[in-house]
Amino acid sequence: MVMDRAYEGDQTRRTAQILKFSPVVPAKSNRVNPWEHDTVLYRRRNEIERLFRLIQGFRRIFCRFEKLDAMYIGFIQLALVYVSIK
Repeated sequence: MVMDRAYEGDQTRRTAQILKFSPVVPAKSNRVNPWEHDTVLYRRRNEIERLFRLIQGFRRIFCRFEKLDAMYIGFIQLALVYVSIK
């Protein structure tokens, strides 16, 4: 589970571990006992955030005009295809 540095608290990490996720988040600089994390995987988090920002540029997806979940997912897939071709 890749998380932003804002969610690096002990309780959030413990909850992720209870749910059997491996939290990937760097410790803040003022931590007494920092932990190790996968830096390569954490850097890839930025790619996912940029993808969500691109998809939110599509007004139909952002405002959620569709009433059916299947149609909404279909438009998300269409937007992903458009972004990948572009």
